[in-house]
Amino acid sequence: MRKQARAGIERIGAGLSAKTILREMHPARYSSTRLRIWTGEAAVIAVAAVGGALFALLGVPAAWLSGAMLLVAVAGVLRPLPVLRKPWFDATMLVSGVLIGSAATPEALVAASRYPGSIAIMFVGLAAIMLATGAYLHYVARWSWIDSLLAAAPGALSAVIAVAQDKGANIGKIAVVQLFRILVLVALLPSVMQASASGGLGLPPPAHIVDLGGLVLLMASALVCGLVFERIGVTAPMILGATLASAVLHGGGWVEGVLPSGIQTVALVMLGAVMGGRVSNVKRNELMLLFPLAIGGFFVSMAVALAFAWPAALVAGVPYASAMAAFAPGGLEAMAMLAFAMGLDPLYVGAHHLARFFGLGLAMPLIVARLKAEPPKR
Repeated sequence: MRKQARAGIERIGAGLSAKTILREMHPARYSSTRLRIWTGEAAVIAVAAVGGALFALLGVPAAWLSGAMLLVAVAGVLRPLPVLRKPWFDATMLVSGVLIGSAATPEALVAASRYPGSIAIMFVGLAAIMLATGAYLHYVARWSWIDSLLAAAPGALSAVIAVAQDKGANIGKIAVVQLFRILVLVALLPSVMQASASGGLGLPPPAHIVDLGGLVLLMASALVCGLVFERIGVTAPMILGATLASAVLHGGGWVEGVLPSGIQTVALVMLGAVMGGRVSNVKRNELMLLFPLAIGGFFVSMAVALAFAWPAALVAGVPYASAMAAFAPGGLEAMAMLAFAMGLDPLYVGAHHLARFFGLGLAMPLIVARLKAEPPKR
């Protein structure tokens, strides 16, 4: 036994990793540990998939994301679950970035150029939403500024989670507030927009699926760009790199169409699994206190957003309902689909959410760069 230990020390000194030495010295133990890790991760993903499927059958808004997160969080509270390793997280962020960047079609870019005044107002409103909601969470809930601002960020959920992961922020608390806002928005905003819209209901057009060649080009370009961003030290490199690559390819017309629905569903389930695992780490008494805070943060965000939507509608010459959907602090895909369903202008709504995502994605790492994740002093 001593000889084995001495040999192991010598091999570490020779530059071999402890993982490699363990595999060579105790192959059976290493295989058992690796199998246990994979089995645990497979169980987490399976729970997330079941939660998403159940919510989809029940017709719950944002079903695959919210169901996956909720069931994993509940399971994690009842029994500790393993945390998904970095490769899983990076792959999820990569696909999420490709999905988000696919909204940067030539039509969306042209639409964005038609509404410079409205988009300018939107960026001012974006800053106001983050400051107002962030101040609410910081001073009322006594959260750190980095947690408060990330939870207050309106939309771009996957980018928020990626930045929170890189900065060591409390993803559990942030995820609860963010997902609550998305669920309430998707559930209630259609009724509010219906009361404000003068047009009839419409149906979303069928999505064009990218072909195999385009899919390979998208994923390869996204991976290369993400690895380059990681190499140069960019915060949340995978999602930002993938978003940039996807947006350039779609905006330039080199690739047309979105990822197949199956891939989109897998990405939502994986994101829900990551978020749910972090929510399960939040103590039960703290979790109960998060819901009143989430309700308060939602009303602060919506009040500011709707206040800025009114002048934007006047400047752009669009119905107030369209401006409500464009300024609502929700996800790009959800808000654009709501605009389709309500017979509103999807390009106007999509252009604003696209601009907001890129603005948030580029500015957030800079905003939180000097902030630390330690809890505030009480």
